[in-house]
Amino acid sequence: MQAEDLYRDLKAKLGDVLPDAEIFLKAEVAADVLRLKVERNAVILGHNYMEPALYHSVPDFRGDSLELSRRAAETDKSVIVFCGVRFMAETAKILNPTKTVLLPTEKGGCSLAASITAADVRALRAAYPGVPIVTYINTYADVKAECDICCTSSNAVAVVESLKSDTVIFLPDEYLARNVARETGLHVIVPAVLPKAGAWKAGTEVEHTMIAWKGRCEVHELFTPEDIDSVRKQFPDVMILAHPECSPEVVAKADFSGSTTAMIKAVENSKAKRYLLLTECSMGDNIVAANPDKEMLRLCSHRCPHMHEITLEQTRDSLRYLRWEINVPEDIRVRALRSVERMLAVGPKID
Repeated sequence: MQAEDLYRDLKAKLGDVLPDAEIFLKAEVAADVLRLKVERNAVILGHNYMEPALYHSVPDFRGDSLELSRRAAETDKSVIVFCGVRFMAETAKILNPTKTVLLPTEKGGCSLAASITAADVRALRAAYPGVPIVTYINTYADVKAECDICCTSSNAVAVVESLKSDTVIFLPDEYLARNVARETGLHVIVPAVLPKAGAWKAGTEVEHTMIAWKGRCEVHELFTPEDIDSVRKQFPDVMILAHPECSPEVVAKADFSGSTTAMIKAVENSKAKRYLLLTECSMGDNIVAANPDKEMLRLCSHRCPHMHEITLEQTRDSLRYLRWEINVPEDIRVRALRSVERMLAVGPKID
């Protein structure tokens, strides 16, 4: 697609979101990305939190981490560019060891992924012998390698229920664990100090237990019940959607809670007059661009500093210079693959 065509397309979608001069410049960059994508035989995966000009121009697939993980597993392209953060690109590499996986930023961190280590998981397994360990996709490869199965916010409940166990260790997001516990009927314990290895026995605490970890998303933990109360006073007809990484108190006050893809579909299918998303704020711009008839309130907005690192310019340079390449040690990759494949076998198929 030529830059002129991209400009017209982006102008139609983002004219109310971005200034015209920025749209013009972004269209030029997007044209370069699309050309390089063909030259490199690459596929571009765009997370729902990407900046609007990137999200609406160059990705072959858009979605949440579960959808994009499945797309990564299916691709026949030799290069995968993952417009997300490092743990997502690592998951693509776990599924595609012979392909070149690129992350358009050198860092691409995540507060959740940084909250737990492989050594922590091994200590939990020793402390709670025989208890299955579920690890949220928002973790690094070495942590995935130590768990029994991964999950995303899309299929966390289904994954926990698939284990058919009265006791589950759920890592590392405390809030997601509590929200999943509410849906599954499990009681949550967040140990301040790990018990001595082997000291814990099933049935000694609570009959149905979820053992959580005190990790939190630095964006989603900022939303409060008071935010919701304040917005409802101003806009009583608003539909409020909260990501399950928000606190249980926030989720309980919201009208809907689900993964980023589930939130997008809920807005598309709803006839509400106004909407408020309690998640990374770029997604609201992306929904408005795709659904100009929807009124998105610009309140309670928080930007993920790590997702903010990914831009069209960074994506262009990633393809141009084949940087920053993601590698996972083979012994870790093989063990992590088992956990990821078990995750992919649970939950809904891609539409």
